Amino acid sequence: MTDEKTIKIHPVTRLEGHGELTVKMTKDGKVKDVQFNVSSTRFFEKFLEGRFAEEAPRVAPRICGICPVPHHLASVKAVEDAWKVTPPPAAIKLRRLAINAKQYSSHALHFFALAAPDFVVGPFADPAKRNVATIIKELPDVGKLALQVMKFGQDLVTAVGGKAIHPVTATPGGMLNPFSEEKRDIFLERVKEAKDWTLQTVDLAKKVVTDYWDPITKLAIAPTYYVGLHDKGNLEIYEGKLRVMNPEGEIVEDFTPRSYKKYMGEYVSDHSYATHIYYKPVGYPEGIWRANSLARCNVVDKMATPLADEALQEMRDKLGRVIHATFAYHWARIIELVQAIEEIEMLLEDPEIVSTDVKLSDVEPRKGQGVGCVEAPRGTLIHNYWTDDDGLITKVNMLVATNHNIAGIEKSLMVAAKQVFEEKAHEGLKLPDPMIE
Repeated sequence: MTDEKTIKIHPVTRLEGHGELTVKMTKDGKVKDVQFNVSSTRFFEKFLEGRFAEEAPRVAPRICGICPVPHHLASVKAVEDAWKVTPPPAAIKLRRLAINAKQYSSHALHFFALAAPDFVVGPFADPAKRNVATIIKELPDVGKLALQVMKFGQDLVTAVGGKAIHPVTATPGGMLNPFSEEKRDIFLERVKEAKDWTLQTVDLAKKVVTDYWDPITKLAIAPTYYVGLHDKGNLEIYEGKLRVMNPEGEIVEDFTPRSYKKYMGEYVSDHSYATHIYYKPVGYPEGIWRANSLARCNVVDKMATPLADEALQEMRDKLGRVIHATFAYHWARIIELVQAIEEIEMLLEDPEIVSTDVKLSDVEPRKGQGVGCVEAPRGTLIHNYWTDDDGLITKVNMLVATNHNIAGIEKSLMVAAKQVFEEKAHEGLKLPDPMIE
């Protein structure tokens, strides 16, 4: 007979995928271990072996129904890197339009559907009420705002990517279709309203932050390293170099995605199918890092657009330059939501966005090895492909957001479990009355 007690949560809800949580405790109520178990296998690296590389950008979006656009683009960039192909400038702008549209819709989905119910309804309210359906029913103005924001982003993804969920238009050498002036004009008109909705979302998020300041600044604080793309210090999601920040807030590395193997190690856990990515020069577990919105906001000097940068500076004025507060990820997502809509507006106003010169006509398969890197809403994606003389894929390595974040998730969960089971910290938190009675 064992003195150990095990608590299992299966499945974990509010999760974009499949997983379960295991908390192991001693007989005297001390937390011994916390595991986040990824309980399914995907095999996409093997699925792609033996296929023509041109097919990879159509297969890769199936990796994730939440972030198919980033996988689509990381995949096509990996093929282009292997074959030494540079797409026309207009094609790059269309890809940027697509990835920002997905960033916009995904962050809105996460905030309104996954995060906001706990804050708006209250974290200790009936679980049956802590969902987006309750918000739509009992707070119709907030529900309407959520649907409008998400719809704009998904409509734009469809217009550029050809499909709402699994885009098909990016191809080695550019984009299959140009963006018509008619579509541009429609979205130019709609973006004005979307920008207003975004600022309303910011106001709602700031109220959430103010009301829940106590738990945001005290629960699950777990210092780690952070990683994210930047371009000359600006937050970037399509192209750039990767920065690493240590737990003390110092930039310790700045490298190109092609050299990722030198800086990214993979730890194989015996309780999960997902490997743990960490900062290789430090080792595991000391080098555990996190990606995602807060990580990106930590590593950059500033946001790439003015309203978003004002929002970033406001968060830093409140929480500092390096922010370890797990709940601050919600705040960071809203800051990135602002940058996404600003970038969308700038791209739509760019005359080159309707250029018909969007695809090279002389792309030839070749033997090579290429790396494609973009930022998905939940973190950095790296696709690394090897091709033979006929352009067939011989080997694939993928590092996705879950890999970057899972060790950090477990570290935060360990802190939270100790606060809940050992310290009873949640009982002393100052929590506002829920907006829904």
